[in-house]
Amino acid sequence: MKKLFSSLLFVIALGTASISAQNTPMPQEQQQIEVSDAELTEFAEVFQKMRMMNQQVQQEMIAVVEERDLEIERFNEIHQAKMEDSKAINTTTEEEKKYQKVIAEIEEIQPVIQKKMQEVIEDSDLSMERYQQVAMALRSNTDLQLRLQEIMKS
Repeated sequence: MKKLFSSLLFVIALGTASISAQNTPMPQEQQQIEVSDAELTEFAEVFQKMRMMNQQVQQEMIAVVEERDLEIERFNEIHQAKMEDSKAINTTTEEEKKYQKVIAEIEEIQPVIQKKMQEVIEDSDLSMERYQQVAMALRSNTDLQLRLQEIMKS
């Protein structure tokens, strides 16, 4: 089940990145940026909302898989093989049809999720560009990561 969540969350994460990329040119070099405590607190609040949204989306996606009468574990196996472009998995015609229907439904959900994520960011005190800058800085700046962890604890 974790693989499903990982790959689907990856899709969601890509969606979030694409939302940001649509509105913000990507910097060529990673720059060290200054992030105030207020900005980091706001980022933490947005992050928490996104995390809650992801949990809800996971439940919706599980329901989609189960509604198509496909076992979560089997869906994960098929999905992982397709993500790796592996021909090593054998599926029945029925399984393939079910899998394709699940993927189609998930692809319909994705723009709605992206829009909701964009709205969460827009409703914050951070601009889309600034949110992206802080997110990028958090990837490589351990001091900033530690500051965020402290804020998340309180």
